[in-house]
Amino acid sequence: MLFTDLFAGLGMNHSFAWFLSQFLSILIFDVVLLVMIAYLLLADRKIWAAVQMRRGPNVVGPFGLLQTFADLTKFLLKEVIIPAGSNKVVFMLAPLVTVVLAFAGWAVVPLDKNWVIADINVGILYLFAMSSLGVYGIIMAGWASNSKYPFLSALRAAAQMVSYEVSIGFVIITVLLFAGSLNLSKIVEAQAGASLLSWNVFSILFPMLPIFFVSALAETNRPPFDLVEAESELVAGFFVEYSSTPFLLFFLGEYLSIVLMCAMCSILFLGGWLPPANIAPFTWIPGIIWFLLKICFFFFMFAMVKAMVPRYRYDQLMRLGWKVFLPTSLLWVVLTAGWVLFVRPHL
Repeated sequence: MLFTDLFAGLGMNHSFAWFLSQFLSILIFDVVLLVMIAYLLLADRKIWAAVQMRRGPNVVGPFGLLQTFADLTKFLLKEVIIPAGSNKVVFMLAPLVTVVLAFAGWAVVPLDKNWVIADINVGILYLFAMSSLGVYGIIMAGWASNSKYPFLSALRAAAQMVSYEVSIGFVIITVLLFAGSLNLSKIVEAQAGASLLSWNVFSILFPMLPIFFVSALAETNRPPFDLVEAESELVAGFFVEYSSTPFLLFFLGEYLSIVLMCAMCSILFLGGWLPPANIAPFTWIPGIIWFLLKICFFFFMFAMVKAMVPRYRYDQLMRLGWKVFLPTSLLWVVLTAGWVLFVRPHL
């Protein structure tokens, strides 16, 4: 890595140089990611406002560009209120678990060729593990609050997330069969070609993209699947008892997961950092720019769904996951395996 060679050139021990390099890489990546989340959150609010024909945030800073940072300052300066009957240790650990796992998932996401914190061969399994462990933060928050409404919401959220993780898993298996690797960088490189027609979205895997996209909405509790909250009884859901910075951590963890799902849609189906065509002037643009543009496209779709699609009932949500997405994704695993075996035997 660049930092490792730099520090080693300064006479540092190689192990210490590697550690310092990793620390700086993670620090820079997280700071950039947080700034990106701040402006994507502002974009989410602006898009929602535009659909409803209103202005949205437009007061703090030019064109409202500093609104998210003003909200951050407000949350940081508020008093942290802990319910008297709560389990205080678990209550405070829950938002930390949520946000740490959300950050950890980004460790294996390749931003460009060789631009990744940890380029491990089982990146998909690691990412799936981090996503699955996120349920624990929700369950901890609902149980530790010592209130029936957060607890009911936590159970509802856990059932929802586990249900749609099954479909996401089968969708990922179809992509792995095509790429022949669990490494996210190799999955992107397997889609390289003369044009965008070599991307997975233009192959037999096309039906898997809408299934993955809708499952990602349910996995991250985004509308129209935000059934962990309801104005009449659950209010804000499992974090209804949280305020100030702990509430902010839950909010940050949610948006980190949303953007991670947008990144996964890009990597699995739209070629990650690959340009639409392998010719100039497309190749003049750095791969990370193409990757960010694809993330922004999927985030825009997330925001439009939030603004336009009415909320599902819980039974409709579960029926969609177990009776539609699960059989379809399972069938597509079989079809994809047959396609790879007979049509693309060189894999």
